[in-house]
Order: sequence, then structure tokens, then C-alpha cells
Amino acid sequence: MSAGALQKKRAEGGLAGISKGKVAKSVTEIRSLARSHTRTAINVLVGIMRSKDATAAARVTAANAILDRGWGKASQVIETGDDGALELIHRIERVIVHPENPDS
Repeated sequence: MSAGALQKKRAEGGLAGISKGKVAKSVTEIRSLARSHTRTAINVLVGIMRSKDATAAARVTAANAILDRGWGKASQVIETGDDGALELIHRIERVIVHPENPDS
């Protein structure tokens, strides 16, 4: 069972015997284990990127993954409207519902 699934089950009350600390420790251990394979994973991506037998799509995907990890994802410009500015509107709404008629 994945760490996320463990956390979800615990939140739902399905893992009464597993403490929050144990789940957090499991997540930390999983991250640590995954990070210990970083060099191998990068080498695999480089191998795919350089492989003449790999499809073009696989090579591009591997190259993008390498660049994203080394330099971060490229920023994307979002433009809307005539002037190119992005307008964000935040709306907070309070709805009062009658207890006897929740659909009202």
C-alpha cells in the first residue's frame, strides 16, 4: 500500500492501529529510498535520450525530464484580453440554507 493510500485510510479511520507518526515515517522512508536511486534514474533517462533504438517521443520525454530536474520547468506565459494582462478574480460566497429545505 502506498504512503498516500495509508494516509487516506488513516484519515478515514480505517487504520486505527497505525499512528500518524508511523505513516509520516513511512513517507520519509519512501522519499529517502526514491532519492537514493536518483543517479540510476538519471542514467536511465540519459540512456533513453541517447538511444538510437528509442522512439523520438521517448527521447524527447527523457530529455525534458532531465532538463526539468536540472533546471526546473520552463515558465509559461498566460495572456488574456486585449492588453495581454491576466485578471484574477477571487470570490468568496456565503450561502445560507434553510435546515428543513437544503435545496432552497
